[in-house]
Amino acid sequence: MSECSHDCGSCSANCSDRQPDSLIEKPHELSDIKKVIGVVSGKGGVGKSLVTCLTAVIMNRRGFKTAVLDADITGPSVPKAFGLKEKAKGDDTSIYPVITRKGIKVMSLNLLLPDDTDPVIWRGPIIAGTAKQFWTDVVWDDVDYMFVDMPPGTGDVPLTVFQSIPLDGIIVVTSPQELVSMIVGKAVKMANMMNVPVIGLVENMSYAVCPDCGKHINVFGESHLDETAAKFGLKVLAKLPIDPELAKLVDSGLLELTESDAGEPIADAVEEFCK
Repeated sequence: MSECSHDCGSCSANCSDRQPDSLIEKPHELSDIKKVIGVVSGKGGVGKSLVTCLTAVIMNRRGFKTAVLDADITGPSVPKAFGLKEKAKGDDTSIYPVITRKGIKVMSLNLLLPDDTDPVIWRGPIIAGTAKQFWTDVVWDDVDYMFVDMPPGTGDVPLTVFQSIPLDGIIVVTSPQELVSMIVGKAVKMANMMNVPVIGLVENMSYAVCPDCGKHINVFGESHLDETAAKFGLKVLAKLPIDPELAKLVDSGLLELTESDAGEPIADAVEEFCK
């Protein structure tokens, strides 16, 4: 037997060290995407979609061409944040994203459903396949930064996204509760198993600011983010406050009009990481 070259692509042997073929899918032939950043969370309800959209808005404000792929098929909230009412269009070979007021390209299942409140009662493989199609069948032309709003957890759909889309890195979003270390650990270990770098951690709803005295109030208890980041050797990118004005803009579909600078450190970290 000849000596192993460790190049499984040119070898027909079925040895125990053989590496599996890559499951990464090619984007649409007309797509041009430079960097792809996933935004994940170990559990739902921590503000992952807000962080996704806010970071896309800030990067767009800095002059980059940004896009949001909403892979959270059963809980698509991205169109709401941008106030998108127009439905996505397509032809025999392609689907075209809807473009926001400021030029951010968006694809989400709610842009295909007849009514925004229609439930998605699908089995896992169909949901996962839809998330994959948002990468392969949508024309993402001239995109500097694509942000993928991942479904929460470590199940079938997140696994498909990790395996199918060539993520350059991920941001892990969490909230200030005692169980955060365990939840973050699951998301980080999944990323490590998929060989995707973790850019850092973002804690949402970290505190509220008293409108009278400016004191920070830990509504959900003391933050454990610094200890969690140290445990896994990760950076803390930002601790986002509970911001009623930002919430109002999201509910009104006017997130792009925000003047909040809370997400600037996240955008800084993405730019630095992608250099």
